[in-house]
Amino acid sequence: MSEAKFSLGIDLGTTHCALSYVDIGACDGEQVVQGILEVPQLTAPGAVESLGLLPSFIYLPHPSELAAGDLNLPWTAEQDYTVGEMARSRGAATPIRLVSSAKSWLCHAGVDRRAAILPNDAPPEVARLSPLEASLRYLGHLRAAWDQAQPTAPFVDQEIVVTIPASFDPAARELTAEAARAAGCEHMILLEEPQAALYSWIQKSDGGWRKQVRPGDIILVVDVGGGTSDFSLIAVLERDGSLELHRVAVGEHILLGGDNMDLALAYAVAGKLAAQGSKLDAWQLRALTHACRAAKETLLSDPALTAVPLVIASRGAKLIGGSIRSELTRDELAATLLEGFFPPAAIADRPQGRGRAGLTQLGLPYAQDAAVTRHLAAFLARQIAATADLEGFQGRLPEAATFLHPTAVLFNGGVFKSDLLAERTLATVNSWLSAEAAPAARLLEGADLDLAVARGAAYYGYVRRGQGVRIRGGTARAYYVAVESVMPAVPGLQPPVQALCLAPFGMEEGSEAALPAQEFGLVVGEQVRFRFFGSSVRRQDQVGALLEDWEPEELQELDEIQTTLPSDGRAAGEVVRVRLHARVTEAGTLELEALPHDGPQHWKVEFDVRAGAGD
Repeated sequence: MSEAKFSLGIDLGTTHCALSYVDIGACDGEQVVQGILEVPQLTAPGAVESLGLLPSFIYLPHPSELAAGDLNLPWTAEQDYTVGEMARSRGAATPIRLVSSAKSWLCHAGVDRRAAILPNDAPPEVARLSPLEASLRYLGHLRAAWDQAQPTAPFVDQEIVVTIPASFDPAARELTAEAARAAGCEHMILLEEPQAALYSWIQKSDGGWRKQVRPGDIILVVDVGGGTSDFSLIAVLERDGSLELHRVAVGEHILLGGDNMDLALAYAVAGKLAAQGSKLDAWQLRALTHACRAAKETLLSDPALTAVPLVIASRGAKLIGGSIRSELTRDELAATLLEGFFPPAAIADRPQGRGRAGLTQLGLPYAQDAAVTRHLAAFLARQIAATADLEGFQGRLPEAATFLHPTAVLFNGGVFKSDLLAERTLATVNSWLSAEAAPAARLLEGADLDLAVARGAAYYGYVRRGQGVRIRGGTARAYYVAVESVMPAVPGLQPPVQALCLAPFGMEEGSEAALPAQEFGLVVGEQVRFRFFGSSVRRQDQVGALLEDWEPEELQELDEIQTTLPSDGRAAGEVVRVRLHARVTEAGTLELEALPHDGPQHWKVEFDVRAGAGD
């Protein structure tokens, strides 16, 4: 491999992808030479344009739908699908052929993420892709675009940082890493999106960030993107006269974002059409949802517009025929998003559940409560002790406090292009602070809501070389594996399990942890399952801690792994005495290795969803 010339940052987003780059050799300390890759993509049949964002959509046309050459790109004439702007616009009219929200499906433990399931409600005759393959196609498109733009600095030779939601569990992290490696990201690491957004803010300030924050600050990053709402807390410390940033908490995985908002807007417009005598069927509602997404983005990006027209094809219309017309107004947008997703809330409020039917369609496990403000209240209350053991933060929080008090807020995600939504969120947080006689949190200005994640990721790749300022943090959760107790058979009673801490909160990438003086029994030669847990609140547990019991809100069960570990000459079902060894890879994924008491064999269980994960 040649020496990397660039650090590449890739935002593999739910609604958009972007690639930013830092010219490593041209940088000096915090003075960085950075750019955004203009990505060639089809915007219409046979028409290629270079745009700063690659919409995260794949369109799978019917074989007779397009003419020869309509899908050609500068680097290929072979593919039978399109990625990007044309996929989004074409799919709005024919949604049954549109792959969208692949990132949300990639973290859905309830489905086989390697199976061809997207579009999830397409008829049998439509080709389908797996969430993993869809992610690979987005990354492959970015790789081809880079190689065309930079033929002397091939993609595979560069240092690459791919971003993920802070709330991604180990299985989703591993799948993202696998897709990136398959796309040619040989030297790849993962970075949480809220951290990337803060890195971008730091880089854009040209060193001025030190004047906007001070020791003792707690920065709340609120990232509401296309598919998820992510919350992170980053503390500002001073050591040896220099400011340091430490990520101290991340929120749980919340499937709540722009996708939900698009659907809410579609229902609002559908209600308006129904009042006018036009009732939409399920197919038309899907098309309207995609049209509302485009209209929302247009209104948020152009404050001068008061309305955007919407056109939905009539059922059965082909090349000619009727269509249904409406519009999405700025007032409708504000009312739907403000009151539906950012309503006023008290700090004691919590996300609300609802009664559920016994049978449901297979789909994404969306949050049941659409109120981002209530999810944020729950996060801050749950993380009240996040800085309790941090140097310089002891005693800063009043004894009567009911939540951790942020002192500054940074917004990220296209949703906050709306000043109304940003102002409502900040006002809600400050109302909570005021109720506990705490100073108001200030807004960190200058965020780049579309490109911050990609820009911050590229800057992080440069920072890892020892330049600039780095956010400390390690793993965002503590991780545990279930250990089944030995007990006589009792009808109707399952053996209790203990939770063994494999990686404590904040374990750094590239570090390893042997579990001292503890041996366990490992079942080989027959199918077994490994259960894993994560905790964002248990910060005191160290490697090897064995939990007998815990509160439901302390540990969350993650995706389990079913596998058959090779017996290596032993009897099927034999229990082998092993010691365990955990490792957080440089890429940010977690591995568990079992070493036998006698013999050279070893078994590795990765936190992924591959069949036969043990080897």
